[in-house]
Parts: sequence; structure tokens; C-alpha cells
Amino acid sequence: MSARIEIVVADITTLAVDAIVNAANEALEGGGGVDGAIHRAAGPELLAACRTIGGCPTGQVRITPGYRLPARHVILAVGPVWQGGTANEAALLAACYDGALALAARHAIRSIAFAAISTGVYGFPVEPAARIAVGTVVGALDAGAAFERVIFACFSERSAGAHRDALLQQTAARERPGPC
Repeated sequence: MSARIEIVVADITTLAVDAIVNAANEALEGGGGVDGAIHRAAGPELLAACRTIGGCPTGQVRITPGYRLPARHVILAVGPVWQGGTANEAALLAACYDGALALAARHAIRSIAFAAISTGVYGFPVEPAARIAVGTVVGALDAGAAFERVIFACFSERSAGAHRDALLQQTAARERPGPC
């Protein structure tokens, strides 16, 4: 894994990276939480661009320019609404992270910052969401994804702690010796 993974409590709209990943809704119309903050910071051009896309199904991603953000691109990832874990939420959340990384690679993005997708108003529990996010990213990096910097921009210390714990678990799992 050659990329540097950072876990920070930060306003994702202030990060100077190639792309930020927005926790968007299916209509791509902006909303509350991080989605609304990104739309406000990017300016009305982001909403206009999203309207031309025509929406995005849960578990999928789209990309726009960053407009007034320090980030060059916004990747819009539509995470699942938590329904108790019985509606394929884990797979849909992992698909958001996988899709964002694949889309970023196609656009030669080398630095990317992720919001904690689905953990706000969509209600996905923070700890399992962090394990999915970190596990998906580490798996992609281990498989050769060419990113220089991956940031998990968390909205709270609790979220950041869950991401740090998930990263420690991933690191420990990779360092365990295999059977002889």
C-alpha cells in the first residue's frame, strides 16, 4: 500500500485535494449535513451540473468539477439509508467507496477525501460504516490503486476514532503471519 491514509476531523470543503467524495442523495439536489455544506461551498454551479446528470441510484457515483471548492472534482456517492442491516446496506455502502475509487482512477485523481458516507441523516451506524470504508479503501490500495493520499474527513471525533480503530484492525490483520 503506497498511499498515505489520513483520518482527520475536518470540514471536507476546505481540503485542497484532487477530489472530495460527497455523501449525496439520489436526486443530487443538495440537502443537509455534508451534502448541503459541499453544495454551499461549491456554489450554484454544482447544483446546475447535478441537474444535468439526472440523479444517481443508491450505491453508485457520479463526478462533477469542484467549482468554487479547493478540490478539483466532487464525486457524488449515494449511500444507503440504514434499515437495520437487512436491506443490503453494507454492500451498497462498499459499492460507494469502490465506485468512487474507480471513478477517481479513471480521472487520474491522485488525492481524494471521503466524507463518512451514510453515517449522518441516513443513520448507518458509525463503527460498521468505518470498517466498510477503511476496508474497501485498504483493499483497493493493496490491489494496486494508485493514490498518493486518501483522507477520511470525519465530522466528529467519534467518527474519526471509529475510522482509526478500523485502520488499526486492517493493519493488524495484514501483519499477522499466515499458516506455516
